Amino acid sequence: MKLILKNLHQLVLRKNKLKFSVTVTLKKDVLDPQGKVVGQTLKSMGIKNLNQIRQGKFFEIDLNINDKIEGETQVKQMCERLLANQIIEDFKIQKTE
Repeated sequence: MKLILKNLHQLVLRKNKLKFSVTVTLKKDVLDPQGKVVGQTLKSMGIKNLNQIRQGKFFEIDLNINDKIEGETQVKQMCERLLANQIIEDFKIQKTE
């Protein structure tokens, strides 16, 4: 009986889970020295058609919640408070499967 209840609880937790991905990038007007070094290195390795490359950060976030709007609101708050420096960075939130 305990095993059945435990499995049922795990199924409920899976149903109440939303996943989001967040990509944080430097704003277009902000210089990106790390991206510049990576671009120069790729060109020296023989990559000929590279015009520009910029670096950023990527986060995968799992929430134990089933309300998409509340989940997006929480993830946005995470970005605004910690994950992105809004003075120099932009962020993009996507719900994932």
